[in-house]
Amino acid sequence: MSYNILTVSREFGSGGHSIAKEVAEKLGIPYYDREIVDKIAVETGFSPEFIVEESEYAKSRSIFAYAFSFKGTPGVMGGLSPWDYLWTVQKKVILEVAEKGPCVIIGRCADYILKDRDDVLNVFIHADKEYRAQRIVALYGETDKPPLKRLEEKDSKRGYHYRHFTDKIWGMSQNYHLSLDSHVVGEQKCVDLIVDIMKK
Repeated sequence: MSYNILTVSREFGSGGHSIAKEVAEKLGIPYYDREIVDKIAVETGFSPEFIVEESEYAKSRSIFAYAFSFKGTPGVMGGLSPWDYLWTVQKKVILEVAEKGPCVIIGRCADYILKDRDDVLNVFIHADKEYRAQRIVALYGETDKPPLKRLEEKDSKRGYHYRHFTDKIWGMSQNYHLSLDSHVVGEQKCVDLIVDIMKK
């Protein structure tokens, strides 16, 4: 099996972002994260800040409430809610990016959006909460919320968002080709393993 495209999903604070970026650098291929946000902003007119928040995070802890929290206005965004409209454009952008050639795409349900391609390697990066909590404090500093609470909120929102649009469970190993514990394996070893698989 030959893989040209890597999608990386990750728990907050697991180092998935850093791992994905280093893999792209080692393979000499484009890395898409903020670039996708900018492309979506151009097509939708939404601010990048809105897109960053809404393209990976659900608005509510309730799937039902999330799905019906904002009904679209006829004639505006095709009558879709802002979240469904954003999803439609995000899907289009990711499909276009994948068509351009080998690349690394982080988050935004790219694994699901590219599910019909046979040259995509889908990876999920996770780690235990204590390790991630220490990591986010070191990287982003303290806030008024305890680190563990920050992890819980981010991961819960990503999970609800993923389930809403894919009808699958975020983080479940069966949804990915490779699931790596960045704490146990080590971030550098994760990079090396992924690069090795991509090259083969």
